[in-house]
Amino acid sequence: MSHISVLLYETVDALLADRNTGIYIDGTFGRGGHTRLLLSKLDENSSVYAFDKDPQALAVAAELEKEDPRFKIIHASFADIKAELATLDIHEVDGVMADLGVSSPQLDQAERGFSFMKDGPLDMRMDNSQGPTAAEWLVNIEEEALANYIFKYGEERYSRRIAKAIKNAGYIETTGQLAEIVKVAHPKWEKNKHAATRTFQAIRIAINKELEDIENFLPQAVDILKPDARLAVISFHSLEDRLIKQFIQKESTLAEDTGWGMPQKQEDTRRLKKISRIRASEEEVKANPRSRSAWLRVAEKLEK
Repeated sequence: MSHISVLLYETVDALLADRNTGIYIDGTFGRGGHTRLLLSKLDENSSVYAFDKDPQALAVAAELEKEDPRFKIIHASFADIKAELATLDIHEVDGVMADLGVSSPQLDQAERGFSFMKDGPLDMRMDNSQGPTAAEWLVNIEEEALANYIFKYGEERYSRRIAKAIKNAGYIETTGQLAEIVKVAHPKWEKNKHAATRTFQAIRIAINKELEDIENFLPQAVDILKPDARLAVISFHSLEDRLIKQFIQKESTLAEDTGWGMPQKQEDTRRLKKISRIRASEEEVKANPRSRSAWLRVAEKLEK
């Protein structure tokens, strides 16, 4: 299955807000759907810089660099957005977008080891040029820590039973072997969901430090936004969406005065204004079922 960009037009339109010029950032290039549409709407004096860790995404981006001189790819996590842009002498931008989660090609290629639907080596790394594979990570992690990850990142109620079965199995080479171990250990799972769904999600999030990267990315993205510039982020599960929702809520809410006695004049620390929260349409979900769980949240940088 080729990658279909989720909430494509909604994201780019919300990011631009009727503008057609400036410097824009795509924090997660993937296969470039959002970046290409963004470039098509920008004038010749604009620039788009994209980030990605996936070698296959970088190869696609390298071809786009040849096609369009306004575009540049950066081999790094969006968690390093400020430092990476600073090396290019970029300190303010007109918009930042990110499409979180795993792309369709990553899920559909058995050799990447993300999916329990296709048997392949147990890898799961977004950047498979560095760091431990999921197989290596599972060998080295303690059972209690593994159970905690599966509970926290997979929201799996049977995390301890599953972690025990995984550790008792020894070295696990393939996604199929891991999926079967989880299935046997799992006493009851949701209808129309594989027993290993939550466990695979948890392991992937943990080894790629996905939530930590989001927590590092969001405040940096706001730091580099110009006044009236926008942040647009697509999430695919509740853990991601909760982080984004809480961050925007915090950055757009006036802190309460918790002092005693007469109210003191407060410094207004708000940096964002909420713009919108958008879900995929029924038509998009029919065309691309993976868009069903997607949320797009958009916020705008306030002037000071």
